[in-house]
Parts: sequence; C-alpha cells; structure tokens
Amino acid sequence: MVLRAFCCSTVLFLLICGLAAPTQAGEPTEQMKLTIDKIIDILNDPALKGPAKSEERRTEMRRVANERFDWREMARRSLAKHWKQRTEEEKREFVPLFTDLLERAYLKRIENYSGDKVSYDGEKVKGKYSIVKVRIFTDRQVEIPVAYKMKKKGPEWKIYDVSIEGVSLVNNYRKQFDSVILSSSYKGLVEKLKEKVAKN
Repeated sequence: MVLRAFCCSTVLFLLICGLAAPTQAGEPTEQMKLTIDKIIDILNDPALKGPAKSEERRTEMRRVANERFDWREMARRSLAKHWKQRTEEEKREFVPLFTDLLERAYLKRIENYSGDKVSYDGEKVKGKYSIVKVRIFTDRQVEIPVAYKMKKKGPEWKIYDVSIEGVSLVNNYRKQFDSVILSSSYKGLVEKLKEKVAKN
C-alpha cells in the first residue's frame, strides 16, 4: 500500500538526464542544470561503468542528489500534521529512512537512462520559492509535464516537491502516510517503510 505510486520515480529523477539547454534560465534552473551535468558525467564516466561499479556509481549519484534535494523538507511535508507530533529522535530516524526509500527507488532506474530529453519551459520565482517547469520526452516520444518546486536556502535552491502531470509527489505520500498512521500507528508506518527499503 505504502509508496505504491512510485511508478513516477523514473520521471522524478529524469531531471538529471536533461539534454536540452534551458532558455532564459534564471538561478533555480541554472542550479538544476549544474546538477544535471554532474549526474550525466557520472553516468558517462568509463571508470564507473558496469555491474562491478554499481555501488560506487550510486554513491556518487546519491552525493549529487543530496546537493539539490531537501530531504528533510520533503519528509516534513509528507508527514504533514504528524510531523509536529514526532519527537526529535523520531524525526532523526524518519528523515534518513524516507531519504533512503526515495533514493533506492529511483537510483537503480536512472542507471537505465536511455537519452530521454527535457525541454525547459521557464520558471516562476516568488520570494524564496520557485517552480521550474519542464517537459520530458521519453524514448517513446511520450511527453510528460513536470514541475520542480524549490525553496532557497542561503545561495542554494533546494527541491522540496515534484509534480508530475499535475500530481504532487509530496501530496501523494502525505495521503498514504496519513492513511497508514490513522489505520495503524506512526510506528506501523515506520515498520512498513523499513520493509520497503529492505526489499529494494
């Protein structure tokens, strides 16, 4: 039940597979482009090719992803009202668990990158918040609209949510987490997440 909708995980991480240069890009888009370039370099590095280099390759991709994604903010928004009820110890446990779940789910998919292209459709900035809109064209010529929601922290723009075809990833998790917690308990949710991570 939990995370059943993570079929969009490939799209989530296709932000790091963009090949089209952004037009009239502002700071949020430019920073995403830097992340994209780093990941492409990792995927194209001959020294990191092949099954034997799988863990090393994923470690490098995880390092780059951590530079752009605000996992704590995503976790907080996904738990919503239940976040405030958590102790600091519970939060320290939940954030890396949530992060590990997302990373494991899509890092293994990004390695199958097949040249999907991204068209940058502009960005909207309001104070410390921004939305970068793109269209992803798969190798089957399917067009998928994606919006990356970002928040500025210091000089960096961090991703805190991704909307795919109008569906928010955070909202999707929020509904699933809330359902599990209400029907079981917060501990029940944590156990389900641990089981999911273990299977991946």
